[in-house]
Amino acid sequence: MAIATTNPATGQTIETFQPHDSAEVARRITEAADAAVALRDTTFAQRAQWMHAAADILEADVEQAAAMITVEMGKPIAQSRAEVLKCAKNMRFYADNAETFLAAESLADPSAVAASTAGTVWQPLGVVLAVMPWNYPLWQVIRFAAPALMAGNTGLLKHASNVPQSAIYLDGLFEKGGFPAGSFRTLLIGSAEVAAVIEDPRVKAVTLTGSEPAGRSVAAIAGDKLKKAVLELGGSDPFIVLPSADLDAAATVAVKARISNNGQSCIAGKRFIVHTDIYDEFVAKFVAKMGALVVGDPMDEATDVGPLATRSGRDEVAELVTDAVDKGAEVLTGATVPELPGWYYSPTVLAGLTDDMRIVMEETFGPVASVYRVADRNEAVRVANQTTFGLSSAVWSRDEAEQQWFIDRLEAGAVFINGMTVSYPELPFGGIKDSGYGRELAAAGIQEFCNLKTIWKA
Repeated sequence: MAIATTNPATGQTIETFQPHDSAEVARRITEAADAAVALRDTTFAQRAQWMHAAADILEADVEQAAAMITVEMGKPIAQSRAEVLKCAKNMRFYADNAETFLAAESLADPSAVAASTAGTVWQPLGVVLAVMPWNYPLWQVIRFAAPALMAGNTGLLKHASNVPQSAIYLDGLFEKGGFPAGSFRTLLIGSAEVAAVIEDPRVKAVTLTGSEPAGRSVAAIAGDKLKKAVLELGGSDPFIVLPSADLDAAATVAVKARISNNGQSCIAGKRFIVHTDIYDEFVAKFVAKMGALVVGDPMDEATDVGPLATRSGRDEVAELVTDAVDKGAEVLTGATVPELPGWYYSPTVLAGLTDDMRIVMEETFGPVASVYRVADRNEAVRVANQTTFGLSSAVWSRDEAEQQWFIDRLEAGAVFINGMTVSYPELPFGGIKDSGYGRELAAAGIQEFCNLKTIWKA
């Protein structure tokens, strides 16, 4: 894929960028390595000052940055603004909390280990490579970069090739806030060049948000070099609705959970698992709301669903739907390609799914919902856990005992009760199974790329 901004609403290429050659990549790695030496000797207070300044710059750029996101990957403009502001919030969160999250700890009774004092300290690893996707062009990067820099690490970014303007914007953001030159550098390279960067001895760790195949590749390279990796991969999140649920609220939130970001979110509700007693009522409400969504120009404030980010992504969604329909799935709404320029797909709800359909096991990265009728909670949890993914989940029930039953049994990195999955700076985020390993956000996110060093004194 060329490194280019192509507007998915029109299919028109706006600008093409020259990839960095090997000499420029080496220069940028050197910059990051030199900055890591300087940054680890700065105080939390100094880094917090710089991070707050960078957050202020980003917030002041909200309209420009939001338009950039929408043009590059097609999300509705209001959602792009929300992404920019969420990034600024995350930056301030880590500016204010990093020192507490990485505070040294002393053993209450050092004599138990024959010491006068003993405990632990957190120290930065150095240069960390981030391989990031296009679906949240700023947020996915900032949720790594803010804690990494506040810990005293530096960052290298290999962004998706269809969001180069976002990547270039991020390249200068932290330096504008006051961080040492080289603290965060973008590498305009293709996927084939990633292995060499991971293998560079100056790069100490890698984090990737992306597809399962990409995660396996990065994990293998990092593992061969015994380097730390954090992987946030795909998801096929269950959204379970039970008889005690508030069905109006559940249906409203279900639509938002499915079509936010034009349905291109790892943590989107994708499989809607509904108890038979309320199946017909819930599905009727859900389908009516999905069918009423406004599809169109993402720069229009009235648009609910914009285009998918790439032609290939739109085609993959269409192929999954076609495969299901050819094998007997029922189309409750949608399943069409709108007559619009660009890469649109209509909000879709499918029922009558069977295990031979690809959509049952594969992640659907677009505005397509699958609904399942289940007889009881045991069948609900079986369907929820049947995929190889385990990112997040949602359960709608007003019965506290039932809520806990699902919390104990769902194979996922998170369970949201009577809501939809949202990533918050205050809560750790990540998955299990083929959804990856490691955590981002909260205290866990900043500690992932630090060395927990034990200190013992006689």
